[in-house]
Amino acid sequence: MIDTRRLRTLRAVADHGTVTAAAAALHLTPSAVSQQLVALEHEVGHRLFTRDGRGVRLTAVGRIMLGHANEVLAQLERAAAEVAAYADGEAGEVTVACFSTAISAVLSPTIAALRRTHPGLRVRVRDAEGDEGLAMLLDGEADLTVAVEYRGAPDAADRRLSRLPLYAEPFDLVLPRDHPEAASASLVSVASDTWIGPYPGNPVHDVITFACQQAGFTPDFAHSSDDFRAVVALVAAGAGVALVPRLALRDMTLTDVVVHETPGPERRVFAAVRRGAGAHPLLRPLLAGLRAASPTLTTSPEQPAHPVTT
Repeated sequence: MIDTRRLRTLRAVADHGTVTAAAAALHLTPSAVSQQLVALEHEVGHRLFTRDGRGVRLTAVGRIMLGHANEVLAQLERAAAEVAAYADGEAGEVTVACFSTAISAVLSPTIAALRRTHPGLRVRVRDAEGDEGLAMLLDGEADLTVAVEYRGAPDAADRRLSRLPLYAEPFDLVLPRDHPEAASASLVSVASDTWIGPYPGNPVHDVITFACQQAGFTPDFAHSSDDFRAVVALVAAGAGVALVPRLALRDMTLTDVVVHETPGPERRVFAAVRRGAGAHPLLRPLLAGLRAASPTLTTSPEQPAHPVTT
C-alpha cells in the first residue's frame, strides 16, 4: 500500500528540483524527505529520481508515478470537498495567496461581500508576488491563489490545478509630465529612454520586455521596483518611463505624470485551486465572488493567452 504522504513528497521534489527545497516547502527536514523517497521507492520497487547536478530529476518510472500521484491527490481533494459539502461547510477558514493589485481590485471586495453572505467563512490573505502564489498553492500553504500568467507557469491543462480566468488587464505608458513626447507618446517614441520596471522574475517584467521587443527594441531598465507606486513616483521625478498595469494606477496621484493607453501588452489574471478542490463549499463562494468582482477592462479573459506565456 502506497502512503499518500509519500506521493505529496514525490510531487514536491519533482516541483522544486531538490530535496532541500522540497523539505522547506513541506516544513520537513531534508533527511525526512529523503527517507520518504527511499520508502516510496521500496514500495514501488524502482528508482524514482536520479541525480542531476546539484538537484535531482525523475526517472521514467518516476514520471509514471508522478502522473498517478497527481490523479490520487486530486481525488483526495474531491473527497474532502464532498465530505465538506455533506457537512454543509458553512464555516471554516481559507488561505488565499494573491498579489497586491489583485488584493485591492478583486479580493478585498470579495471578502467584504462574503462577510454578508457567508459570515462563517474566514479568509486569510497572503501577499504573494510573481510566481510565489502558485508555489504556495501546490505546496499546500494556500487553498486558493490569484496569479498572473508568466513564462513557465502551469497552463490550463496542468493536471495538478483547476483554473478560473478572472480578467485581462492592459498596460499604460507612464511618462513625466515635462517629457518631450508627453502629448502623443508610443512605445517606439520612447525606445531610447531610461526605463523603470519590476525585477526580473516578476511576470510583469516579462510582459513589458516582450511588448518592447515586439516594438523593435529592448528596454534599458535602470531602476527596478516591484511596487508600482514607487515606479510611478520615479517616473514623476523624471527618472525614466514605465509601462504599468492599469489597475495599479487606480487611486494613485498622477498630477506629475501623463498616461497613454498602449495597445497590445496585458496582464492575464486567473484564480487557481488544487485539482479536485473546486467543489469545496468554502471555495465555491470565494471563486464565484472573485469572478463577480473582476473588472471589465478592454479585453476578455476568454481570449487566447498573451504570447509572453509561450
